[in-house]
Amino acid sequence: MKKLLPTSTVGSLPKPAWLATPEKLWSPWKLEDHKLLEGKQDALRVSLQEQQLAGIDIISDGEQTRQHFVTTFIEHLSGVDFKNRKTVKIRNRYNASVPVIVDEVTRKKGVFVNDAKFLRKQTNKPIKWALPGPMTMVDTLYDNHYKSREKLAWEFAKALNKEARELQDAGVDIIQFDEPAFNVFFEEVNDWGISILERAIEGLNCETAIHICYGYGIKANNDWKKTLGSEWRQYEEIFPKIQNSSIDIVSLECHNSHVPFNLMELIRGKKVMVGAIDVATNKIETPKEVADTLRKALEFVDPKNLYPSTNCGMAPLSRNIATGKLSALSKGAEIIRKELAL
Repeated sequence: MKKLLPTSTVGSLPKPAWLATPEKLWSPWKLEDHKLLEGKQDALRVSLQEQQLAGIDIISDGEQTRQHFVTTFIEHLSGVDFKNRKTVKIRNRYNASVPVIVDEVTRKKGVFVNDAKFLRKQTNKPIKWALPGPMTMVDTLYDNHYKSREKLAWEFAKALNKEARELQDAGVDIIQFDEPAFNVFFEEVNDWGISILERAIEGLNCETAIHICYGYGIKANNDWKKTLGSEWRQYEEIFPKIQNSSIDIVSLECHNSHVPFNLMELIRGKKVMVGAIDVATNKIETPKEVADTLRKALEFVDPKNLYPSTNCGMAPLSRNIATGKLSALSKGAEIIRKELAL
């Protein structure tokens, strides 16, 4: 990116009410067949327009074509039974009914590639596309075949790599892997998580990012945060390995969190997507509040490596709240750009 402090979203944006019930995760589609395809493409156009009007520099799909950031990708893989589901505890936090791995996992065709091609035609701005990370995928399933989280994650990494290569060929500039599980399973991250992530990005020429946050602003996540104490030091456990990885960009949560800013020193030299927008509240940040967060981050991140962003996805929020937050993000980044130009 040539622009200083390029802004972006992390993942999801609210869907239009005519496509899916708003302010919900796993919201069912309101359209079917060819009307659903048209509706998803219209939603991509709307999301693009709202990001542009808000002044966002790096465009995302806002996850308009998927119901959930993990399961939509899994739905397109073979070896997964979605009918006979099991209940598991997601990230040691809350119970969920999940699909079951019953056979070898393979990717037969592209999942988001056509969506990426469609979005690429709509804009000349850089595009960032999010994919679920291998470890987070493993933690969103019941494995009745491999019986090994590491082996299953390796198969997911191979499937993700195929998808990522095709997304790159479709014109995606940054491919982001969402790994909230990295904030929980520290030993696995350091034992095999990073090496498997490296398999997922193998052979890519576009920029790659890893997003590690404290989750959507839902009750289970908010309750978990209350147990973490006055300082959230989870990043400290995994940043050293990430610093030595091939990942180009690290996306983390900052605004209204208890993450010590100095932990960013552990990834000095990496590009950092600094979460300057709280997705767990309906309160729209002021540009000054955004600027204050970015100013603190600049003590540990070189200006050329700072990418202002949101803490996480905003699917559970209303559209007017989300667009207000995006506008605040852009205006706050502009305050810092002017300060750096003095």
